[in-house]
Amino acid sequence: MLRRHIATPLAVVLLAGVLAGGAATAEPTTDPALSQLVQRLDSILADARLNGSFAATVVRDAQTGETLYNRMGDKRLLPASNTKLLTSTAAMEILGPDYRFTTDVLSPGTRAGSVLLGDVYLRGNGDPTSLAADYDKLAADIAASGVKVVTGDLVADDTYFDDVRLGTGWAADDEYSYYSQQASALTIAPDTDYDNGNVVVTVSPGAAAGDKPVVTVTPPTDYVRIVNNGTTVASGGTDTLGVSREHGNNDIVIDGNIPVGGSDTVEWIAVWEPTGLAASVFRSALKAHGITVLGRTRLGVATPASASVLAAHQSMTLAELMVPFLKLSNNGHAEALTKAIGQKVAGKGTWSAGLAAIKSFVVSQGMDGATFRQSDGSGLTRWDMIPAYELTDLLIAVRSKPWYTAWYNALPIAGNADRFTGGTLRSRMRNTAAANNVHAKTGSLTGVSALSGYVTTADGRQLVFSVIENNYLASTVKPIEDSIAVALASWNSTATAAARLAPSTVAPSSSDDDAPADLECSWLKPVLC
Repeated sequence: MLRRHIATPLAVVLLAGVLAGGAATAEPTTDPALSQLVQRLDSILADARLNGSFAATVVRDAQTGETLYNRMGDKRLLPASNTKLLTSTAAMEILGPDYRFTTDVLSPGTRAGSVLLGDVYLRGNGDPTSLAADYDKLAADIAASGVKVVTGDLVADDTYFDDVRLGTGWAADDEYSYYSQQASALTIAPDTDYDNGNVVVTVSPGAAAGDKPVVTVTPPTDYVRIVNNGTTVASGGTDTLGVSREHGNNDIVIDGNIPVGGSDTVEWIAVWEPTGLAASVFRSALKAHGITVLGRTRLGVATPASASVLAAHQSMTLAELMVPFLKLSNNGHAEALTKAIGQKVAGKGTWSAGLAAIKSFVVSQGMDGATFRQSDGSGLTRWDMIPAYELTDLLIAVRSKPWYTAWYNALPIAGNADRFTGGTLRSRMRNTAAANNVHAKTGSLTGVSALSGYVTTADGRQLVFSVIENNYLASTVKPIEDSIAVALASWNSTATAAARLAPSTVAPSSSDDDAPADLECSWLKPVLC
């Protein structure tokens, strides 16, 4: 595989260290088709929105590894959710595509007719896809066995992972945001996007001005406390309603005004200590099925080795989980997989153990371990730093893996309107050569954007590419990424000179993107996802 410092007749290596929008020096190519592509990419990257920023772009042949374009590819930049490329491929390799998370109910106690003498343990190993319906099924199975009373406590066993809930460098003001959910081995999702560790809070206007807004929580639970400071105002009034959670507790605060007849406000809110939420929902399910637990609820206690299984639930396979994980860029899935990897490799459900195993895998696939740093599984932290060229190394290497097809299909697909096909690219590059062609991972933080993946050219040649922009001040640079992807999809290296590069205009974004442009779909779920 050709590396970044090797010059060949078809390789174009731009001098690293230049600011986007500034002058760049390139070794000339003898291939006119490639020269035309290089000129197009240079022109796109000269966009004034990148002035004063860093914009790394690498394009390589997916089969040979040959470098076709390299602008600042060796510079460490914040990758945002492109970090999930490392986490997801390592998970497929280390855990395996058939891996399933488990949640089970156990007891070391004995039965006396319909009475279970002792404690009952709800034990998880990190399943981010568990729903209220799954906990209800566990309760139903126990009830079907004849149990009506538990004399002891309900104990929530989340010890498969450690008790560190938030990742290194995660922003404090993101704590209640749904994409910054706490990592726990025992959790619950409120929806079939599997946004684990969250509740969905829906606020509706009251019947008349002066009434309190009506608040509902999904899943239904008293684990969170609603502090309703909101006010219903007259029809036509300004909607200023906001929903937040206080630090360190589960007081969810409703503030502001909502007009009579106005639209509901719907917010996904990450809870404080998701283990407790799962235990609360399960306890309610036991009650609903006629089972009384006489004791209290306790959290974070390991299940005794002598305990017997009363009921069990398995998640979907990891290959199936890759779809909501990658299509919707789910941060909670990334962190659960990171800690599960740590348990599999080192017997420790910690970020440090999981990240070490991920690094070992991606280095075995050709990434240079001395050039990058990964500090979480999702890319939410600004401690992650990865060169674009290293991402293309990984993208090329995993094509030979037996699980590659399932993983490749789980990446967002440009311009496909279906949420679980197009994912975070569903409203981008529509009606262009890149539509239903580009499979790539998006990434977004404030001042950070990235797009890395695969594209097939007009003459059927598969390329890998990585574009990472940092430190820009524009509201968005995603149209620049799209223009690059469309240019690659339009390129024909074997056609006549006049037809080698078709026009690469990017179709206007759909109304789905009428939101703060530096945030990808997954950051604004009620609006975009």
